[in-house]
Amino acid sequence: MARRRPARKIFSWNVNGIRAAAKAGFAEWLAGTRASVVGVQETRARIDQVPEALRAPKGFRANFSSAERGGYSGVALYSRHAPDSLETSLGEPGLDAEGRLQIARFGPLTVVNAYFPNGSGPNRDHSRVPVKLDFYRRLFDRLEPARAAGERIVVMGDFNTAHTDLDLARPKQNHKTSGFLPEEREEFDRWLRCGWIDTFRQGEPGAGHYTWWSQRAGCRARNVGWRIDYVLASPGAYPFVREAQIHSAVYGSDHCPISISVDPELFE
Repeated sequence: MARRRPARKIFSWNVNGIRAAAKAGFAEWLAGTRASVVGVQETRARIDQVPEALRAPKGFRANFSSAERGGYSGVALYSRHAPDSLETSLGEPGLDAEGRLQIARFGPLTVVNAYFPNGSGPNRDHSRVPVKLDFYRRLFDRLEPARAAGERIVVMGDFNTAHTDLDLARPKQNHKTSGFLPEEREEFDRWLRCGWIDTFRQGEPGAGHYTWWSQRAGCRARNVGWRIDYVLASPGAYPFVREAQIHSAVYGSDHCPISISVDPELFE
């Protein structure tokens, strides 16, 4: 009987500032992942501001998409091999200027690294909810033909939405909070109804698993958090997924990393 080939890993992490993450040991963490692909969100830096050790870390190719506004948003993709293609636009100038998206092709696999907008505005209102929903819908429409055709797609990142009551510690207190508003949850739910698969929830139906914690004292220690970071797989990709994990013991950000382990054939 042929031996099963070792799994390959895909990671996602909102680092809440790549310069701060660098000081907290991000380079060492990255080297230790042995990952094939790592998507990073909220880099909050132009390429010339990224610490040199993270511009081209040993063993990885790095691609950055920064926001036009300084110290805001931004995503980065680290991969063992250069992607066959890389897109960073949804075709909407306002969204594209915020540096929230990378769509990378690795052979038959499309990896989407996304930092979905927060619905809260500068005055802690819900003024950015329409922008957030526009991003969700435009990305859905961009990917839908490929998903419907059975292509292998993984969408990972900070979705800024807790899907159900299981996905945050205090749902009753947050029904009027952006990130748990009915219209935000419904949009996320629409993705799942249309075939996208929440890889972590498929294997873990229970509560108490979170990826973000307020920086208020004690929240993380008491596990008063939200699960707003996801890896979604298309039906074409999901059969290759072996395991999905939340790495809550990894510090360095107010989010923790998440990952999936996949069959090597996903890339082939």
